[in-house]
Amino acid sequence: MLVSAKEMLIKAKEGKYAVGQFNINNLEWTKAVLITAKENHSPVILGVSEGAGKYMGGYKTVVAMVKGLIDELNIDVPVALHLDHGSYEGALKTIEAGFSSVMFDGSHYSIEENIAKTKEIIRIAGEKEISVEAEVGSIGGEEDGVVGAGEVADPAECKLIADLGVDMLAAGIGNIHGKYPSNWKGLDFDALTAIKEATVNMPLVLHGGTGIPEDMIKRAISLGVAKINVNTECQLSFAAATRKYIEAGKDLEGKGFDPRKLLAPGFEAIKTTVKEKMELFGSANKA
Repeated sequence: MLVSAKEMLIKAKEGKYAVGQFNINNLEWTKAVLITAKENHSPVILGVSEGAGKYMGGYKTVVAMVKGLIDELNIDVPVALHLDHGSYEGALKTIEAGFSSVMFDGSHYSIEENIAKTKEIIRIAGEKEISVEAEVGSIGGEEDGVVGAGEVADPAECKLIADLGVDMLAAGIGNIHGKYPSNWKGLDFDALTAIKEATVNMPLVLHGGTGIPEDMIKRAISLGVAKINVNTECQLSFAAATRKYIEAGKDLEGKGFDPRKLLAPGFEAIKTTVKEKMELFGSANKA
């Protein structure tokens, strides 16, 4: 059964830990994240970008796959299926398809238009008890075609969006998607502190969780971050393990690769990555 992310994030903020959002791209990734969440007794959020949703056959296909795996694998921890960086139209489509959580990324609109569209998404999602994430201050880097300049969010604008009734707020504090460059200045904790004070009890979201030093992760959690997104690190571990298997020339035997064997090392690599992040975020044994 899929659940809203609202309750798990309230508990995370109160408990001073963060729930990991791990983006999924295929059956192996989804299965690896769900099994690891079960083994570590951790709540989990499965993130799906619009591009990944299309790649996997559409939002209804994704919902059916995730629900089927939850049932067949006897997953007994809270699982939210969340649209990541969704457009207004994408949010509406995933709500209709059966997602239990959506992110409407209106950060590229004026604050006025962002507020208007966010209000409508909240109204529609609220009727189905679906949690809503909003963004203020675009996140730097590029993820699945979504580009952000790495803005630091205005605490006053964060309060305006938080007061609309969203369940979680992604606020830019110098974080970026993808790999962090060597000259990255780090997270802006003064900005995060100001945003926390402005939004009071709002669970905050840290995008671009790959490559942020552990001490920064822990400090961000202490300042109200209750959800941390991880995508690039899973992509890198999956690709590296798969590449190593191919280069080893295994399973050829004149018949080509067995896809189940070919993807098995990547599956295990994702499990390892997810387990390490759950332990770092403090979500293990919190389900």
